[in-house]
Amino acid sequence: MSIAPLAPAPVIYLVEPYGGSVRRQNTNMPHVFWDDAVVTRGDGIFESILIRDGKPLNLEKHLERFARSAELMDLPEPGAAHWERATEEAVADYCRERGGTEGVEAKCVWTLSRGRETTGVATAWLTIRPLDDDTLAQRERGVSVLTTPRGYTVTGDAPWMREGAKTLNYAASMAALRWAKAGGADDVIYIDPDTGRVLEGVTSSVVMVKKGGRLRTPAPGPGVLAGTTQAALFEYAAEQGWKCKAKDIYLNELFKAESVWLVSSTRIATRVKRLDGKKLPAPDNEAEIKELISAALS
Repeated sequence: MSIAPLAPAPVIYLVEPYGGSVRRQNTNMPHVFWDDAVVTRGDGIFESILIRDGKPLNLEKHLERFARSAELMDLPEPGAAHWERATEEAVADYCRERGGTEGVEAKCVWTLSRGRETTGVATAWLTIRPLDDDTLAQRERGVSVLTTPRGYTVTGDAPWMREGAKTLNYAASMAALRWAKAGGADDVIYIDPDTGRVLEGVTSSVVMVKKGGRLRTPAPGPGVLAGTTQAALFEYAAEQGWKCKAKDIYLNELFKAESVWLVSSTRIATRVKRLDGKKLPAPDNEAEIKELISAALS
């Protein structure tokens, strides 16, 4: 019986959330306590950043969303310079241990937890790991997607429900992905069951390409987190002459589009090739769209 090789060890940095020290953590030593809210409640926020050739991509938008999430969740303000320095040091370690920056691609995740119940002090860290094989494969081959409601009504009427924060409460999202994979699909797009309005992917923004050089994405709001990759794409594409708009999109529109894409920080972009069992035809401009998204992040 063959044994799969061990994945390269991640680089972990502990980040004192009030502007204190930044230091590397031994991967064989624990750093999260039993009473940390990230463990007992999933109470915290995170960001995932693509590292390419030794550089974190789209960093400014990730810093902005991280700060916005912290404010919405009543967490300490994550100083931009503090997290940027921690990321630079961790990336430098990761690339040096892999022989340089050229061709190196990895996933950096920032985590900010409400912290220990016994101290009331927030905890924070970042990790850098290689991209998994599924992420790389889906960039190239596209994905089969099922649509489903979230399981609760998204109205925006509950003031305690912090819409717009990228939180660690992902148990329901992971359950949705397992459900999709059990049905032979790769991913999920959430929809409003009452109206058929398209919301977002489990870990991605939905982008629809229409004839006439038009890009559309669901408007951020209840049930739709503002996407950093989508925002970078629309800014760059508009400069290139594309007509970009965030607006309500409905499920029937996806079947009529030139193409449908899921975009996110580390997967970058994957085309939806099959939606609810129906094959979506390959567009003539598929390579152009991929290049557009890649250029937007560069």
